Amino acid sequence: MSKLLESFRIIALLEGVSYILLLFIATPIKYIANDPQYVKLLGMPHGLLFMAYVVLAVILSKDMKWNSRTLWIILLAAIIPFGTFYIDKKYLKTKHA
Repeated sequence: MSKLLESFRIIALLEGVSYILLLFIATPIKYIANDPQYVKLLGMPHGLLFMAYVVLAVILSKDMKWNSRTLWIILLAAIIPFGTFYIDKKYLKTKHA
């Protein structure tokens, strides 16, 4: 497995986890308990991970020979909860991994 693919898989995992924490824990706490500290705490790391996910997906698309449809699916998965986990299983895992 290439180093870039390995890095992308790690970023995808972290991006997915940060998104789930932000959506299902931090945001409800913000609106139910009127406590925005968790959104502030998770917002910046999630944003950076999201940008890294997009940039690495575009760079990796050439190495992986993804067509434009596949690339769009991979990019759109970053805005769907649990989407990056699906992408890892469907597109990123190699038969040897």
